[in-house]
Amino acid sequence: MNRLKISVLNAGLGAALVFGLSACNRDANADVANAPAGAAASQPIAPPPAEPAGPKYARVVSVDPVRETTEGRRECHDEVVTRRAPVKDQHQIAGTAIGAVAGGLLGNQIGGGKGRTLATVAGAVGGGYAGHEIQERRQETNTVTSTVRKCSSVPGSDKIVAYDVRYEYNGVTRSVRMDHDPGDRVEVQEGVTAVSDAR
Repeated sequence: MNRLKISVLNAGLGAALVFGLSACNRDANADVANAPAGAAASQPIAPPPAEPAGPKYARVVSVDPVRETTEGRRECHDEVVTRRAPVKDQHQIAGTAIGAVAGGLLGNQIGGGKGRTLATVAGAVGGGYAGHEIQERRQETNTVTSTVRKCSSVPGSDKIVAYDVRYEYNGVTRSVRMDHDPGDRVEVQEGVTAVSDAR
């Protein structure tokens, strides 16, 4: 008796399953038949909108100058200096004495008696004066040269050599080093590389 009940239950369940599947298939076929011609069972996914043509720009977040500092240094060079030689005989005594002797000897050759004496005295005075002037001129033109080492201080420098630029494109922040301050925005290629000043 129990076996008979189990068999009947199994047969009933099998029949219900077959009828349920048949009904699902009929509904699905009806949906396909009622759909417009050429329509697919599922809707296609729309492609993303194309980006506008032309250059693309990223917003500059910050610009930090990169500085190069050089320290001050001392530069030296040799320079030839010409100056007047120091005078040993400031009163030109030697020139005066030599001129007086030479002038006196010349004056002594002229005339005779008191005239010779006057000529000798005049020659000595004139020769002394001439000797004084000659020695003075020679002392003024007498120069010596020497080499002098001259040094000067060259101050250091602090100059900007580049700029570290942080920029944002499509929510992503990147950095690039540029040789100029780009301003408020930079042109980018494929959102990655800053290519130029876009100010």
